[in-house]
Amino acid sequence: MLTIEPAGAILGATVHGLDAAKPIPDQEFGQVLAALGQYGVLRFPDQRLEEDDVRRFSQLFGDIQGPSSGPLTKDGKELPVVGILSNIKENGKYIGAADAGQDWHTDMSYRDVIGFVNVLYGIKIPRRDGKPLGGTEFSNMHAAWETLPDDIKTRLADATVTHAFEKFWNNMRENKNSGRPPMTDEQRRRRPPVVHPLFMTHPITGKKVLYCNPGYSIRINELPEAESHAMLRYLYDHQLQTRFRYTHRWTENDLLIWDHIGTIHQAIADYRPDEIRLMRRCQVMANKVFEPEFTRLAWAA
Repeated sequence: MLTIEPAGAILGATVHGLDAAKPIPDQEFGQVLAALGQYGVLRFPDQRLEEDDVRRFSQLFGDIQGPSSGPLTKDGKELPVVGILSNIKENGKYIGAADAGQDWHTDMSYRDVIGFVNVLYGIKIPRRDGKPLGGTEFSNMHAAWETLPDDIKTRLADATVTHAFEKFWNNMRENKNSGRPPMTDEQRRRRPPVVHPLFMTHPITGKKVLYCNPGYSIRINELPEAESHAMLRYLYDHQLQTRFRYTHRWTENDLLIWDHIGTIHQAIADYRPDEIRLMRRCQVMANKVFEPEFTRLAWAA
């Protein structure tokens, strides 16, 4: 029997009684969706998952994104992957993507089809003096919108924001010692800036969320440039208040999913290179969650 145990914080809950390696009935999946909308971050403890299990579970939520600069299919689409996050190096290169390099962000806000969930499975968790390291910190964008001043909600009710992958890329080059070269023209062609509403209606909760983030957002399009810069700075400070935050402390075999529409997040890089952190990851696009037939599963739960 599936049960939901709230974390007792502004975000987060643990789901008991679900084996992600097995088929999940629609009724139980609807409970998961409803809990995801309500709690934003869901932990499924003590899972035993191979790569194919992570893929199948992730595909319940939508299509899996391919790597931003990886190979394309013959029809120009990205190859979906189960990625690896790690701080393990072989021959001077990270196995998979380098872990915990980015600041506060929302995955895939830089795409036409935004992200819905991140699925992350903890294989090796760094520890020091018995305490787990490498937590993931979240902030609640439902609460961030609800607590905005009414005059800002009214003034920016129909505002849109431009999101750009190049902002993240340049930050990694200039501030994170990533060693990556400047973006190529081909990479810019594959990742042009996109526009999304500043205040988005969440497809599961039906409530407004604040949809901007320091990692990718570059401009409120309806405001003059200087005013846009000042307002985005205000919104970033607002959405990162301590009262909106929740930190997940990892345990081996945790399966964690979080809602990209209703949260922003960052990885906490508080561990050394010799303290190994290894994860499997799928970034899932929001190509299903805005469809009534899909969200009805959550509404019926």
